[in-house]
Amino acid sequence: MGEFKLNINNLRQDLSIKGKNGIAFLLSATIIWTIFTIIFSLPNNIETKNIFMLITTGIMFPLALLFSKLIKADWKIDQNPLSNLGLVINLAQFIYFPIAFWAFVKHPSEMVMFFAVITAAHLFPYGWFYNAKAYYVMAPIAAILVAIIGSTVESLWIIPLMMIGALLILNLLLFVDYRKKSKTTDEVVMKAQG
Repeated sequence: MGEFKLNINNLRQDLSIKGKNGIAFLLSATIIWTIFTIIFSLPNNIETKNIFMLITTGIMFPLALLFSKLIKADWKIDQNPLSNLGLVINLAQFIYFPIAFWAFVKHPSEMVMFFAVITAAHLFPYGWFYNAKAYYVMAPIAAILVAIIGSTVESLWIIPLMMIGALLILNLLLFVDYRKKSKTTDEVVMKAQG
């Protein structure tokens, strides 16, 4: 049992270092939520804003691939058997989309809040996937703050602006975590070689 646990932890460490804790996807999400902030600060009607918000999500994956290349992170690690779990965790958020579509039809002014809560909450399992505590901390904090503040503000652009702040903090924490793990791994490799 101990060997199995060690192997799983090694696989998670591998994902964390090679995938750089998923930072490329979070950088992409930061850009997306920046666009949402602009959309919700424009004088268009709420239905138009919500449609533009949904359309904008289509650039998430291409942007993530671009950021993966820029920061030299592997977005898919084929030789790691846990790699496909990342895709499953990401796709799990689509199960919550009926809530966002319900808001689109019944409560359009609350759709951005629901979308933000779904986005924040879906990050939680990545804490296990990348063995990164920052996900465990920031996912619930962001989801709860967005729900509380989002249900009280009239200026809807504040909600995506809050998500930008949460994502920037998460990116910073994950980068620090990645650097620490990378340094530790490098030291272990050097000791093994020396």
